[in-house]
Amino acid sequence: MPSFSDKSVAKLATCDPRLQRVFHEVVRNFDCTILEGHRNKERQNRMVEEGKSQVRWPNGKHNTVPSMAVDVTPYPVVWDDRERQTLFAGFVLATAKAMGVDLRWGGDWDRDTEVRDNTFDDLVHFELVEG
Repeated sequence: MPSFSDKSVAKLATCDPRLQRVFHEVVRNFDCTILEGHRNKERQNRMVEEGKSQVRWPNGKHNTVPSMAVDVTPYPVVWDDRERQTLFAGFVLATAKAMGVDLRWGGDWDRDTEVRDNTFDDLVHFELVEG
């Protein structure tokens, strides 16, 4: 059974307990790695400058304490495999739904199940939906 590395556990610990529960369940069946939970001001603004985020500090879901967003990718990491990222996202979203946790994925921001209509893809990004 897959499990998180100590580094992944530490990053996930910066996230909302609901995200922690979901991804501890996900990793039992689908090997993955936590890339990032909480982001500080410097890191968030650098991500915007690099084109990897669209919102500056403090407006990102990664910027709260605990973080309302987490970046996660299947392991081993293959950055340019959109199909695998999409398969993983479906598994994550189904797991979260079964656990009663409402998530949005950065490959389908409007949550219409059309994965090619985004103007900005963030295929490793998962965030809690409030309300």
